[in-house]
Amino acid sequence: MPAPRDFIDGPWRAVPVLGITQILSWGTIFYTPVLIVPLIAAERHWSMSFAMGGFSVGLLAAGLAAPFVGRGIDRFGGHLVMTVGSLIGALGLFLITHAAGRISYLAVWLVLGVAMAANLYDAAFATLGRIFGIGARAPITALTLAGGFASTVSWPSTHFLLDAVGWRGTYLIYAALLACISAPLHALALPRTRYDADIRADGDAATTKAVLPPYGLPFILVAAAFASYAFVPSGLSAHLLAIFGRSGIDAGTVVWIGALFGPAQVGARLIEFAFGRNLHPLWVARFALTALLCAFAMLALFGISVPAAAAFALMFGGANGLVTITRGAVPLALFGASGYGRLMGRLAGPWLLMQAAAPLVMAFVVDRATDPAALALAAAFAATALVCFILIKRPGYA
Repeated sequence: MPAPRDFIDGPWRAVPVLGITQILSWGTIFYTPVLIVPLIAAERHWSMSFAMGGFSVGLLAAGLAAPFVGRGIDRFGGHLVMTVGSLIGALGLFLITHAAGRISYLAVWLVLGVAMAANLYDAAFATLGRIFGIGARAPITALTLAGGFASTVSWPSTHFLLDAVGWRGTYLIYAALLACISAPLHALALPRTRYDADIRADGDAATTKAVLPPYGLPFILVAAAFASYAFVPSGLSAHLLAIFGRSGIDAGTVVWIGALFGPAQVGARLIEFAFGRNLHPLWVARFALTALLCAFAMLALFGISVPAAAAFALMFGGANGLVTITRGAVPLALFGASGYGRLMGRLAGPWLLMQAAAPLVMAFVVDRATDPAALALAAAFAATALVCFILIKRPGYA
């Protein structure tokens, strides 16, 4: 464990700094559309599909921008790239309050998509990789503990602000938070050291060499695994509670079941941080996806009831909490710390593109088929991710 002093003037200072900024970035940009976009659609007489389509456009833009963000962090550091990202996010939230036309609305989401690419987990993981090198797994896990509270903070705060100042005032307040808190923290408080350079200075460059080449079949399998999994939380977050509601569970109980997801996610990360640090992250990913597939099988075998839905929410939350950690830890363990930011950017692109497509694909399946078919589709993507992780072989292992 790091000494307390390291959290003040050592490299571990990056963890509490990014913990604060991740809560702000996720809470102001990513989690707000579910509450605010319906109000925008109603005020401007737009369909919900078009209004939420803006968010999908933002995710597509994030996926396209992610490789450039990763390369930028490798070259310039997160203290610069994430500062710019926070300011772009503030600009986007300011502009969306003035975007009265359809084209300008979609254009603002392009801006916010760039901000998401430069502010959310992939950028933060790349920053930690640049600072800690091959030892970034523990800081990544610690960071996800803080990030897991983003929705817990964001949704109640947004609900309160919407009642107090309306959706425009809410977005203006959130723009001020990004510009006045996130940007200065990124610029002034993030460590500027680069682990690779320090290692080479000590003459121990071997520890930064990638154990697998970051291209070819190993990279394709890792990218396919995470992209396949990205469909699951994105699609289920948009449709799972509605599916539970259509099964006959009353609305209040559905909300209570949905609330189990966050604590389960954080709880799984705490367990991994305490007991799983010596376990290869590939095994963590395999375990998480196996547990998730067991949860899908439980729903298929026993149907959707209150106990089954609650158990599914807990298992899904725990699995997602672990997979989030492996998004940063698996590439680091397999490919090493050199060029980690660029690598994370390349992996983030397909993840974000799949994340953008999943709600629309799930909606199509729900409309044209059945809720069980939609759940089966999500389970198929989880199974694909598990197969990819099983096929990945560490050097020296058959």
